[in-house]
Amino acid sequence: MATELEVGDKAPPFALPDQSGAPVKLKDFIGKQVVLYFYPKDSTSGCTKESCDFRDAITPIKKAGGVVLGVSFDGQKSHQKFIEKFALPFTLLCDEDKVAATAYGVYKEKSMYGKKYWGIERSTFVIDKTGKVKAIFRKVKVDGHVDDVLAALKA
Repeated sequence: MATELEVGDKAPPFALPDQSGAPVKLKDFIGKQVVLYFYPKDSTSGCTKESCDFRDAITPIKKAGGVVLGVSFDGQKSHQKFIEKFALPFTLLCDEDKVAATAYGVYKEKSMYGKKYWGIERSTFVIDKTGKVKAIFRKVKVDGHVDDVLAALKA
């Protein structure tokens, strides 16, 4: 199993298809700060609120030199609907093979109503302009999260 990522580590590279099937690589964003947020599922209550909070903060995020990328196990059609329904102004990546989630250590055993299953632990990574991890937020609570991310971008 991969070791837990820490601040200062080189961010694991990835190449994932976006909502339209175009390949997106982390290295495409060298020179920008990347807000890489992993969320469990399109159009569920917590994920919708988190994504809309990032949408509503996109101007200050961009001012801080940031780019937002959302990642879940959902496919392109699901991402397209999610983006259209909530007017999300950023890219959503399809990690259907769980490669990025595994590399970032967010593919975890979870428990709901006494049942154990594997899924994404809501987490956000802020990656600096050189590709190093600048901030890590694990087990994210959605309320107020975007403010913490903005503070990390500006730090």
